[in-house]
Amino acid sequence: MNYKPIIVVAGEPNSIFLEIYFKSIRKKINSPLILIASYKLLILHMKKFNFKKKIKIIDIKKIKKYSLNNNSINLINIDYNQKKPFEKISKKSNKYIEKSFLVALDLIKNKFTNKLINGPISKKTFLNKKKLGITEYLSDKFFVKNNAMLIYNQKLAVCPITTHVPLKLVSKKINKKMIVNKIKLIYSFYKRHLKLNPKIGVLGLNPHCETVSTFDEDKEIISPAVNFLKKKNYNISGPFSSDTIFLKQNRSKFDVIIGMYHDQVLSPLKTLYEYDAINITLGLPFIRISPDHGPNEHMLGKNKSNPLSLIRAISFLDKN
Repeated sequence: MNYKPIIVVAGEPNSIFLEIYFKSIRKKINSPLILIASYKLLILHMKKFNFKKKIKIIDIKKIKKYSLNNNSINLINIDYNQKKPFEKISKKSNKYIEKSFLVALDLIKNKFTNKLINGPISKKTFLNKKKLGITEYLSDKFFVKNNAMLIYNQKLAVCPITTHVPLKLVSKKINKKMIVNKIKLIYSFYKRHLKLNPKIGVLGLNPHCETVSTFDEDKEIISPAVNFLKKKNYNISGPFSSDTIFLKQNRSKFDVIIGMYHDQVLSPLKTLYEYDAINITLGLPFIRISPDHGPNEHMLGKNKSNPLSLIRAISFLDKN
């Protein structure tokens, strides 16, 4: 079998990513991994964590001529000047992260591969309130309007209709078309990559799907979206109250639970599965996955970070 390479953008230099990368690549991986990161920073982290492996510098202009495997770290070097393994997260790394993404996306646009993993970034410094998250950042690079953030675990996945939106704005952002389009993306993804017609449960916005206000989002927006998809033969039901949907006997009925806002579905999923989940962006012309955690500043250099989410990300792309 000819395995397509997996491009790995290291992301924020002052994060736990290289630590968990070292832990993750100890396992057998069929697809060649190509890391996009700073050579100097990589060396600093290898010394810090006492990790030994050969580094193979890849000339991006000749990348298609290489015979790639995982006997060494295949590295596309992006220059970055940092003298210590870790510094305080700041805007200093913005150009480095941007260039790393642009190199990766250029490889994808040139059909070298269709698989991308990115390490965590600081939304506050890198996105600087210009984008809600990397989901939207990458979507804009490919002029994609309809996207979805799927937090995937084999037993259960969740998707928030709105992503990193302040809670006070959620009711203004959601609409029937948005809900329908995101669920269509999820359905297509499951059928294509997992060979499954997913069972989907949709949550209401208000407690117990009831409101005392003049406009009822559950009745006027969410129910019509669910009913529309039911008529199209989607295996979907709802809206359900979010306070009971994640009880064992309820969540076991679904492959995916759709929420209206970020913490409505991510908080319970992370409570259930902790690091055993991955963040998949749907709607892009390639598969983009990131570990389901941030830079984790308070764990820098401690060598105690859990690599399971990155292992799951690599394994998913290795099989697809």
